[in-house]
Amino acid sequence: MGQQKKDVLLTIDGDPVYASEFTRVYQKNLDLVQDESQKSVEGYLDLFIDYKLKVKEAYEQDLDEKKEYQKEFKKYQEQLSRYYIYEDNVTKDLAKEAYERGLEEIEASHILVTSSYADVPEDTLKAYTKIKNIRDRALAGEDFEKLAKETSEEPNADKTGGNLGYFSVFSLVYPFETEAYNTKVGEVSNIVRTRFGYHIIKVHDRRERSTQRTVSHIMISDREDDTRTFDPEERINDIYKLLQQGQTFEDLAKQYSEDKGSAGNGGRLRPFRKGEIKAKVFEDKVFAIKTPGTYTEPFKSVVGWHIARLDSIHGKSSFEDEKAEYERRVKDGSRSKIVVAAVANTIKDKYGFEEGAPYLDYFEDFIGEDLVKKRWEYTPVPEEDDKVIFTIGDRKHYFSDYAEYIREFQRVMRNFGSVRDALLYFYDMFEAESAKQYYKDKLEEEDPEYAGVITEYRDGLLIFDLMQTNIWNKAKKDTVAAKAYYEANKEQYQWKKRVGAVVVNSTNAVSAQKAKQMLENGETVEAIKKQLNTPETVNVIISEGKFEEGAKELPAGFRMEQGIFETKDQDGRYTIVKVNQVLPPTTKEYEDVRGRVMTALQQQLEEDFMDNLRNKYNVEVRKKTLKKLKRKLDK
Repeated sequence: MGQQKKDVLLTIDGDPVYASEFTRVYQKNLDLVQDESQKSVEGYLDLFIDYKLKVKEAYEQDLDEKKEYQKEFKKYQEQLSRYYIYEDNVTKDLAKEAYERGLEEIEASHILVTSSYADVPEDTLKAYTKIKNIRDRALAGEDFEKLAKETSEEPNADKTGGNLGYFSVFSLVYPFETEAYNTKVGEVSNIVRTRFGYHIIKVHDRRERSTQRTVSHIMISDREDDTRTFDPEERINDIYKLLQQGQTFEDLAKQYSEDKGSAGNGGRLRPFRKGEIKAKVFEDKVFAIKTPGTYTEPFKSVVGWHIARLDSIHGKSSFEDEKAEYERRVKDGSRSKIVVAAVANTIKDKYGFEEGAPYLDYFEDFIGEDLVKKRWEYTPVPEEDDKVIFTIGDRKHYFSDYAEYIREFQRVMRNFGSVRDALLYFYDMFEAESAKQYYKDKLEEEDPEYAGVITEYRDGLLIFDLMQTNIWNKAKKDTVAAKAYYEANKEQYQWKKRVGAVVVNSTNAVSAQKAKQMLENGETVEAIKKQLNTPETVNVIISEGKFEEGAKELPAGFRMEQGIFETKDQDGRYTIVKVNQVLPPTTKEYEDVRGRVMTALQQQLEEDFMDNLRNKYNVEVRKKTLKKLKRKLDK
């Protein structure tokens, strides 16, 4: 690898591009190349040069300085580096533990004596002594509820007796949860400390946790900008009547549901437990169903009208089935701090760590109470006060770096009771983040595989920003150019033959024939619906408008001719079409094809842009290196 790194394949204005990079990109993307002539080394080289020209231009335009780019790149760098610093291993262990705990729920009460991590030792000892004395009384047989009402410093404990009801994983902070799960029913726990203070817990009961459910639904949107000709509430009620008349839930979901994510699957949603979806009305309706196969009456949520059916109540799922979800929740919850600390300690051990000057008293005075209120106005640390706060490897971090970190994140921090609490929290996070960043930067120097992947992502982000700035946004905003392109290429934008028609669907042969007769007699859509449908029964569903040849609303074998057409498809559905008007092929208006015009204009702008880059930069290919690559890669 070291030797190939020295092999320069080409230069762009004198800047080298190595054969190793070409080899990696070529081998990775070869299967994606559609044009056979570009699958050879020499054929692919033109694509690679265009790619590197775009990267070069992105740096020339200082797109790497944009905050949005830097934020997105850091996010990916964080994700990719986890594999190398074993963050995923720590996460997996905690996820497995959470899964096993989550198989049951615990009912418990607790007693709290408040104490902050920022308390002076005397206050900490006082709080610990108090909770220890309370625990001794509980172990001696005193009533736990009475003790909680008398001694607990939790708000409203005098009324609740410290009772927490039933809870499971992720409901409470991790140290508290751990102690609760480690305590047997009827026993009082050891003393456990959290950010709230010292606790003791009494476990009253354990029971198996409810399992997941699979649910299907039919949804009709109720969005305000809807231009449809039917009323959403009327449509969902019509569908409900069709269900009661014997049509299958799946067929109706496929035909009418406007939830694109589930309609094609007969309305089926992914399995979920109570509390796992952010739609309380929907959840309440679904979990009120006791028998699989039963469906609700139509009901309204924030997104529209639904009919929901309980398909199944699941048994216990395996850890592998739920691994991804548990890992996500570990990263988002209080366990994330354990992951961060474990990773930071690994890095500090690898590269070395040295504490610097004491910071807590200085920053408590420098920042003041405004930090707790999340409105501290940043002031630079004076140069004479800017001491080293810690050193990781060969990189020193200063008081000024810590102050910058606080400024950036103070508005998203949780609430703290004191400035010292907040400063301790920020220091832990700043130290851990600095350690991880140092590791990630070193990783690119030390691991060629990682360096290749991260470089490719960095270049991809820059190219995206380059194209968005110079091509996509320009095409979107330049309506004059778009309309000019449309006028010059009108022949590409043609309507097929269309009909102005009324389309009637029914599963009832008698109703279909009546609808046909009424259409022949010139009856209106509303008159047909009024006569054939009743409050209890829907016999026909009708659509009216212009339909292009091949439209899904038109049945197979339909003739684009004026008159009335009828058919019965294989699912037993009758379709009657009354064609009032036949429209010949015509040119589409600009507004009808604006999206397609924009896409074509973008392609034209990109071709012109690449021609300019090829003329702007001097590209020289090293023939000797290219020849070596062809021998190695062209097989």
